[in-house]
Amino acid sequence: MRIQNKGIRTDAFYIPPFDLKEGEIVVIYLSNGPHFFQTEMFLKDIFSGSKKNENVEVYEKLTFVEHFIEPKFRRLFRPVTVGEYLKKNADLESPFATRIYENKWIHKKRKVNELAGTPRKLVSLYATLSKTSDIIFDLTGVDPKGAEEVFGIVREVVRKGGSAILLDSFEDMKNECDKYIELQWLIE
Repeated sequence: MRIQNKGIRTDAFYIPPFDLKEGEIVVIYLSNGPHFFQTEMFLKDIFSGSKKNENVEVYEKLTFVEHFIEPKFRRLFRPVTVGEYLKKNADLESPFATRIYENKWIHKKRKVNELAGTPRKLVSLYATLSKTSDIIFDLTGVDPKGAEEVFGIVREVVRKGGSAILLDSFEDMKNECDKYIELQWLIE
């Protein structure tokens, strides 16, 4: 057992109970709208164990696949390269640290801010998977084909003993996961 959720209730929403076990992917559908990011960050903090919730027991902390954000000054004068990002954020001994280079047009000196949504997400996903197989992720900024690719990679890792929670704003992965949970809004 990685996580046991007995139900999360706030003034704004309710998430029904669920368990996350080794080898499972849980999709939590948050719906798409103005509260998505705020709700996603709230849940990320709970499931990663950085914020306590009386109804959630975290037995194994999950790691969030962070979004790549580069300060404007850095982006203008010395943009972060793929190699630099992985050196700072990945376990370079892991095969995942170099898996991004299987894409023929991605190399160590390629600037991360020049990458489209899917390859950018893959860089951060591979960096995270190089350190852990228990993750929280989203598909923000990824096109539908890229969403399938990212989800497929996560599924491959989960089948080998990992676990994952997808915080999603679309219902596309409803039939692709082990458990599908819908957030219930309590306010309009």
